[in-house]
This record gives sequence, structure tokens and C-alpha cells, in this order.
Amino acid sequence: MLKRMNLSRRRLIKSVAGSALLAGLGVPAISRAQADAIRIGHLTPLTGFLGPLGEYAQMGVKLAMEEINASGGVLGRKIELVMEDSVNPQTASAKAERLIERDKVVMIIGEISSASALAIGQVANRLKAVFINTGANSDALRGASCNPYMFHIEGANSMYVMAVGQYLLHEKMVKGKRWYSLTADYAFGHDLLRVAKKFMEANGGQFAADELVPTEATDFSPYLLKIRQERPDLVVSNLAGTQITNFVKQYSEYGLQFPIVGFAFDTVVAWGAGKGNFSGIWPLVWHHLVDTPSSKKYVEAFAKAYGGRIPENQSWGDYNSLKIVARSMTETRSADPQKLAEHLRTGVKFDVGKAREAYFRPYDNQMIMEMYAVRAKDPAKMKDQWDIYEALGTVPGPNEDLESIAPPKDGTCKIG
Repeated sequence: MLKRMNLSRRRLIKSVAGSALLAGLGVPAISRAQADAIRIGHLTPLTGFLGPLGEYAQMGVKLAMEEINASGGVLGRKIELVMEDSVNPQTASAKAERLIERDKVVMIIGEISSASALAIGQVANRLKAVFINTGANSDALRGASCNPYMFHIEGANSMYVMAVGQYLLHEKMVKGKRWYSLTADYAFGHDLLRVAKKFMEANGGQFAADELVPTEATDFSPYLLKIRQERPDLVVSNLAGTQITNFVKQYSEYGLQFPIVGFAFDTVVAWGAGKGNFSGIWPLVWHHLVDTPSSKKYVEAFAKAYGGRIPENQSWGDYNSLKIVARSMTETRSADPQKLAEHLRTGVKFDVGKAREAYFRPYDNQMIMEMYAVRAKDPAKMKDQWDIYEALGTVPGPNEDLESIAPPKDGTCKIG
């Protein structure tokens, strides 16, 4: 039997761990509302090197569900979440199909792994159900692997590279400089390396070396010894999840002083590195310092719901995805997946906590929006455990076209 969970704010934090246990048993966790509720599937990794991000993803989407239901739901019906641990691409594909066909969800939100997002997207396309990707960055998902039912609130690798790249150019860290990069050895990392190389070569940089790092790697000493010997101008992280936590912590322990830049980043992995170990310049799709009314409101609501914890970028994506779905269903007066997909592709704009409203680009269903760059703080200036970086600014600038940082329209995406 499925276990049904009537969630209150006091129980939200505890339910994250419970959801992981249920998913491990092959049983979806149900955030139950009422018999005629609108069912939304949520798939994200809760174990492995991406597990810490998945925990925040669940926290974000549950908070959105609670707020929506407290305000009357959608079309007079409550939202009900059916949540699963996606585990890996094969499991993600099977669970996506089960969510749609057996559990009768009208659409799916979530994922972080680009390989798993591809698998979920293929199921969504075949069964004609909307999938909003909240954490997978690969440009290929917006290119040759795109489809009309897969949407992306997460930034693409191109957007992350452009966000931090502007600051590297300003600080003269590209032209004539030698980069040493470490890249996560799976679909996301391979795609990010390709995009980073394109940016570097276009701006006169060169690689001193590049290393592919297995996703299960925890000991970075072999790579750090090579970096010490090579003495590059810049150390580049194309890593993911807890890889970043282990890398920055051990980099600090080795006392290496070469500047670090990341071309992908999640705040929670830096929190896990411990005070004084985080350094460098990194890109983000959103951070808790964004100074807009809706962003501040989200930070306050999250902290209230979760005992003072601060939201980060992954929670932002899952939270706003459900809010977008609820608003779209209200505007179309329907929970029909086809009508939802059509509505999202009309260019309708959404407040996602940024200075400018965002929209899904019909060409590839990528959300077009502002991105950010942050710089690690001096440990002596940190006010608390969450205060690890300072905001550098917004990309594109206020008078620049939002699409200027989007993945190129190279014709590989055949939506339409």
C-alpha cells in the first residue's frame, strides 16, 4: 500500500528523509491532499553524489505545494505530490513511466542529472506529459535531445559559462592564460567541458591539462598533486554535486593558491565544505542574496518552514516550477498536459524572483532569464554558516537582451 502523508510545516523537514526511504523501497512518497487532487510527479536524486541537492529540491517543491494549497489550490482542487528518488537514468525512466501511467500524474517536475533528465524527457515526450527540468544543465537537452514536452527552468551550461565568463574577461583571466580543468565524467560534465573549451578558445586561452573525474571519486589528492606541479594560471571546476565539496575542501587543505573558477555550481555543496575552505568565482541560476521582493519573500518563507535554513538554487528551481504550473493551469482553466505545454510555449512571462521576468523560449523550451556570479568571502567577514559568498552582479546587464547568454539557436533542436 502507498503511504499517504498529510504534510504540515512542522513535518516538512522530517518528510525529506522519509521520502528517501520510501523511494529506496520502490514505493513513491505521497503528499496527499484530497481525492480529486491534481497529481504532480516529482523525481530527483536523493542518494549518491547529487543527493544533497535532491534534498533541497524536495524542500522547495513541498513548500510551493503547501503555499498553493493554503491559498485554495488550483481550479478548486488541491495539489498532490508523488515523489520518487530517480537514482540513475534507467531507474528514472522506469519511475517516470510509472508516475504517468500508474499514478496518473499530469506532469513531472525535477531531476539534476543530465543523463537522467534525458531519460525522463524521452518518456514525457512518448506519453505526451510535461516535464520541467529543474537541475540538469546539458546544452544537448536543449539541442539535439530537445522535445516539445521537456522544459528547462534550470540554466543551460552555455548560460553558466557566460555568467562567470564575463567576470573572467574583466579580470583578464582568459587571454594568454593556462587553465587546468577537472571535469565530472558523465553527460553533464562532458557537455560543460565542450562549452567551456569553446569559450576559452574564442577568447585566447588554452588548457594546460584536463582531467575527467569519476562521479564516485572522493580523494582528489592525485589531481591536486598534478595541479601543484603544473602551476596553471587558473584551476577550473567542471565538477558536480559532492565532487565540488570534496575538491574545494582538499584544495584548501593542500594550501594551493592558484585561482579557482567554477563553470557550474550549487550553493549547498559549498556549505558542506566547511568555513574557510570555499574559494573562487562561481556562477548561479539564483542565490538567496538576490534583492527583489519575491526573492526575499521566498527566503523568509523557506527559513520559517525549515527552522532557519536558507534556500539555495536547487530549491529555487523546484519551488518556482510548481508555482509556474499552478499559475498556468489557472490561466488555461485546465490540468490537461497538452494545454499546459502549449501555454508555456506562448512566451508568457513569470516572476521567478529576479529583477526581470522570465519566459520559456519556444525554440528549445529553455527559460530565458538572468544569471548570476558570486565570489567566495574572506572567512573573517562571514556572519554565519550560510554567508559564504558575495554577489558580483547579474548577467546579462539590465540593458542587455536576456537571450544574449542563451544556448545558440544552431538548428539542432527540432521542436515545432
